[in-house]
This record gives sequence, C-alpha cells and structure tokens, in this order.
Amino acid sequence: MSKKNENVNADGTWSASVSDAQQPKVPIFIGIATGLGALLWLAPFMGLNSVLNPAKLANIFGGPGSQVNNFLALLGTLGAVTSTITTIIIGALSDRTRSRWGRRTPWIVCGSVLTAAVMVGLGMINDKSQLPIFIVLWCLIQTFINMIVAPLIAVMADRVAPQHRGTISSIYAIGYVIGQYGGPVIGGRFLSSANPGLVNTGYYVLAILMLVSGPIAAIIMHEKSSLGMEKEKLDLSGFVQAFIFPLHHVRNFYLALFGKMMINIAVTAFGVYQVFILTSGMGLGSTPAGKYVSWMGTATMVTAIIFSSTSGAVSDKMGTRKWPVAFAALLTAIGTILPFIFRDPSSMIWYGIIAGTGSGIFFSVDQALNLEVLPDPETAAKDLGILNFANTGAQILAPVLGAIIFDMVGHQYLPILPVLSIIALVGAVLVLMIKETKKA
Repeated sequence: MSKKNENVNADGTWSASVSDAQQPKVPIFIGIATGLGALLWLAPFMGLNSVLNPAKLANIFGGPGSQVNNFLALLGTLGAVTSTITTIIIGALSDRTRSRWGRRTPWIVCGSVLTAAVMVGLGMINDKSQLPIFIVLWCLIQTFINMIVAPLIAVMADRVAPQHRGTISSIYAIGYVIGQYGGPVIGGRFLSSANPGLVNTGYYVLAILMLVSGPIAAIIMHEKSSLGMEKEKLDLSGFVQAFIFPLHHVRNFYLALFGKMMINIAVTAFGVYQVFILTSGMGLGSTPAGKYVSWMGTATMVTAIIFSSTSGAVSDKMGTRKWPVAFAALLTAIGTILPFIFRDPSSMIWYGIIAGTGSGIFFSVDQALNLEVLPDPETAAKDLGILNFANTGAQILAPVLGAIIFDMVGHQYLPILPVLSIIALVGAVLVLMIKETKKA
C-alpha cells in the first residue's frame, strides 16, 4: 500500500478526489477495506432484520400473526425514515470533518462501537412492556449504523480514481453480498423451538461482528489526515445546498432511484417474511424453518458471490448498466414466485439459487449505475446519499405493503409472493427506461 496521500495535488493543495494520473494502479487495499467493512456491518444488520427480530417478536407476542406483522411494519417505517434522514446528514457532516485521522475514519469507528452497544440492548428485551424501548433502540441502530455506511461508501469516491471504480465496486459487492445473505445464515442458527431464549444469544454474537467492522476497515484503508482540506461553513445557505434534491437533468437519476427501490422492496419483503412463509405458510416448526433459512441463505450467498465477482466486468464489455440490472430484477421475480407455485420448503432453496444469481448481478453493477446517473459531479456525495433511499425506502415500504397484502388475502403469507414478483418486474421496466450514452 502506497504511503503517498492520493488526495494531495502536485502543488500540495488538498483534493477531495483522485485522478487516473494520480492512481495508475488499482488501490486494492481500499477495495478490501470497503468490502470487509460492508460484510461486517451488513451481516449483523440482516441477521437482526430478517431473522432475529421477527423471531423475538413472535416469542413476545406468542406466535406469528397480525400483531407481529404490524409491529415489523412500524419498525420498518420508523427505522427507515430515521435512516433516510441521518444518512444524508451524516454524509454531509463527514464531508466537512477535518481530523488527523481523515474525514471518514472517526465516523466509521464510532459508528461500529455505538451500533454494537445498541444491539446488545435489543437482545435484552423480552416482554411487551419493553417494546417502546425496542422501537427507540431500533431507530438508534439506524442512526449509528449510518455512521459506518455513509462514510464507508464515500471512501470510494474520495480515494478511487474513475478508471478503477468498477474493480473496487466489485470487491465491495462481494463483501456486501456475503453480508446480505450470510447474516440470515448466522441468525438462523439461533432459532430453536426448544430454547426460544437462544435468539438473545444471536444478538450478542452479531454485536461482536458489528463492533469490529469499523476498526478493521479503518486500519486497512489507513486514511490520511484531512486537516489540510479547506473548511466549509454549514450556514443556512450551505445547509440547503447540502440537502436539496436534484432538480435538473434528473430523468435517469429518478428512474434509477425508483426502479432500484422496487427491486429492493421485493427482496426486503421476502427477507422479512421468510420465517413466516416457512412456518405459517408451509407448516414447519421453528427449528426446521431455521435450517431452511440457513440453507436458502447459503445458496443465495454462493450464487451471489459468483455473479457479483464477474458481472461488473461483463457489464463493462457490454457497455451497458441498465440491461444487467433489469435482468437481475427478472431473476428476482422468478425466484420470488416459486414458493407460491410449489408450496414446498425446497422451493425456498431454489429461490436462493435464482434470486441469488440476480442479486449478484445487481450488486455488482448497481454502484456503477449509480455513478452514471448522477446529474452533477459536484454534488456526488449528496446525490449518492439520496440514491440510498432506494434501500431505505424499501425498508419503509416492504413491511407496510406486506402487512396490507397479508390482511387483504385473508391473513396468509404465500399470496404475498406474486405481488412481490410483480413489483420486481416494475423495477425492471423503470430501469430499462434509463437513457444510456453509447460508449465507444
């Protein structure tokens, strides 16, 4: 790893980005840092969100049903609203941080410590009287975890030259995919019909992974001091400029935003209800359901890793981002409807294989698509934060839509799946409407 500060120009002035000339070689350590960082924060979060939270709430409410669904919808809504707001605020504050450890490192390290502490608190909640505390802690998690997420993504814009961003995005995608699907695999190991209290242990184990996410990423990426960077005032005018949504040359930007949101809604809702699909929908007990969640997560993770490591290069050669993303949405739609058609636990593993392939393609190409639809390079960090609403918006809408559909179809889980499949297809259509510039 080079000891030279890539963000310092030849004349000694600070630069917030790196040019191709300044960085002839791939900054592999940045890729490793962001990939490992993504894995170690996302795996614990997904283990909680997809497996442990639904299981803990089912224990508290005496089984799955409308009460659990409504509470999950409330958690999803409040948590995602909190996340949407804080990711932009923290991103803006991170941009303006001047310290001997750089702009991003202080936020990443503090975020991992605070999030881990709150996860331990969630694990200690065991009855209905504590549910208001559960809600507060969940919103705190959404806030503190963005102290990791927003600065970690910004590192790629700060310290990776344009010619290397595809490669680094692929490395980041591998870590992201392992975290996305590995988290539920770990969480599933803490589901037990004979020992419901084992769920709490899962919170504590995942908190350890969260705790080390920031320090490990910070040590590997070794961010240089940002004390030499010009200070920016965050007065009223600067505040408005930092947080306003883009208004000009935004067609592709918003098509990408809402198209990806539809795809994420389908994936997120499936993840939230996967335990109930297996238990209430297919009649399994908690222990076998946990095993199927782990098997499905493993299948999804393996296929996603394979395709996330190759799809970015294929996309570069094809000269297009939208077609791979749309194809990924199609695979998600196909995988999602299979359990509804076959109504057998083994179909959940097929979901893992097919939707996992789609996820690998999506995660690998998604970051490149984000960069190509930005309306103004000068506001890239802010606009990337807004594009993150494709993820946080899905967290808001997925449990809400799931709860509404659950009530409409007679309190059943399997009929939710065809609707999610259609939502993924809508996302594919929106992405295909993006106008791409032909590459030479």
